[in-house]
Amino acid sequence: MKFDELDDKMRVYETAFDLCALPGMFLVARIDGRSFTRLTKEVHKFDAPFDVRMRDMMTATTEHLMNCGFRCVYGYTQSDEISLLFHPAIDAFERKLRKYDSILAGEASAKFSLLLGAHAVFDCRISQLPNEGLVRDYFRWRNEDAHRNALNSWCYWTLRKDGMNVTEATKTLEGMAVADKNELLFQHGINFNDIPNWQKRGVGLYWETYNKPGFNPKTGQSVMAERRRIKVDYDLPMKDAYGEFVANLLVEVSEA
Repeated sequence: MKFDELDDKMRVYETAFDLCALPGMFLVARIDGRSFTRLTKEVHKFDAPFDVRMRDMMTATTEHLMNCGFRCVYGYTQSDEISLLFHPAIDAFERKLRKYDSILAGEASAKFSLLLGAHAVFDCRISQLPNEGLVRDYFRWRNEDAHRNALNSWCYWTLRKDGMNVTEATKTLEGMAVADKNELLFQHGINFNDIPNWQKRGVGLYWETYNKPGFNPKTGQSVMAERRRIKVDYDLPMKDAYGEFVANLLVEVSEA
């Protein structure tokens, strides 16, 4: 059997279940760290509940993903996860979902491992969202999840540092109302409102244009050149205001 015939025969088994995102669907990738609680609290012992080093590595990994060949409009990271909103007209790899999942997970794993200096793994899944309203809801969901996780983490680690073990701290917080969690922190001298916003809301990355001074060798004159770069935002809004923030990013894309 000739190679071309063999290739055609076997390729079908590899591609038979390929799924492609439908045209007109907004694509959002969520890339999650695998066993990152153990990685950051036991193996490498990052500061709890939050560590600036972890934030910066996750931010750098997000920026890398926004520059690795996909048309990415917005990147968002909180805790050990990254969400990427792609341009509505993205057509990389013919919108084959297995390619997005595998490449983004691989790129994130490689970048973060290099930054950490140790083995780290991410997985990836794609949400196909049919309208802008669901895109806003998706990012509001992850933004509010960040707020909930921040409050729970601060309470848990406050109790742990106060002498409780894992079981005791977990049981104390089980079923506790948000107001009571805030009061728990306040009784330990912590005002949750004063905690840095990046811990409560996550970090956003998006493109901005800027003018860069240059030189025209033909005319001998100084000129200003318009360039694009990624802006890192540590002070994102919350709730409805955050939904409007995401909506505005979509408007900018549609007008571009």
